[in-house]
Amino acid sequence: MSELVTARIRATATKLGLPHLTQSLAEYVGRADSERMAYLDFLDLVLEEELAVREERRFRHALRLSRLPHYKTIEEYDFSYQPELDPRKVKDLATLAFVEANVNVALLGPPGVGKTHLAVALAVAACRAGYTIYFTTLDDMVRQLKAADSIGRLASKLRTYLRPNVLVVDEVGYLPLERDEANLVFQMLSKRYEKGSTLLTSNKSFSEWGQVFGDDVLATAIIDRLLHHCEILAINGASYRLKNRLTAIEGGITAVS
Repeated sequence: MSELVTARIRATATKLGLPHLTQSLAEYVGRADSERMAYLDFLDLVLEEELAVREERRFRHALRLSRLPHYKTIEEYDFSYQPELDPRKVKDLATLAFVEANVNVALLGPPGVGKTHLAVALAVAACRAGYTIYFTTLDDMVRQLKAADSIGRLASKLRTYLRPNVLVVDEVGYLPLERDEANLVFQMLSKRYEKGSTLLTSNKSFSEWGQVFGDDVLATAIIDRLLHHCEILAINGASYRLKNRLTAIEGGITAVS
């Protein structure tokens, strides 16, 4: 390919917003020559590569906006340490059929068993598939909604939690709420009802949510909205954090010995 044609293609690619093609044209041409590609195969290669780069860029941008605390995958989760948790149930969720059907997911269990890991991993998978996601702790969400309500901006702030296809609400039950705070949670869940998936983690069983939300009737209403369409995973094994801490301690003792 002549330098003139190469320069013209790069200029056109730039105008079309195809920066990867601009940078990788020589590589594509070299590959096409070595593999003796037909014209349509070459065009298919270029378009597939550009699409993959663009999708990766979208994914990374969406992750930044999601406020996920870290990046986790299902493959990184140690199912052998939680023998009571059926890996098939988690892998079924990873197909994202629950997102398509606007079904909720509740991950219940004591602190440290990997609830947040799984919640984040499912959110990452959904983001990769093109769904919008957003992460918050229950405490932070309530503070944000209360602040907005105090200045007459509640409806606007609620949209932050209503827009995403998947809303992850972490740490339900770690701090008790006042009744007015619980009412804000009820409003949010009512508006999301059958319109999006809410994926939450909690260290409390549903029978204890009356204490969490400061009112048994309101807690029942929240549970009703949540559980009408919901997958529940109970994780009752040992703490990952304690496991890692004990491993470090044992390693130190071995080194000293």
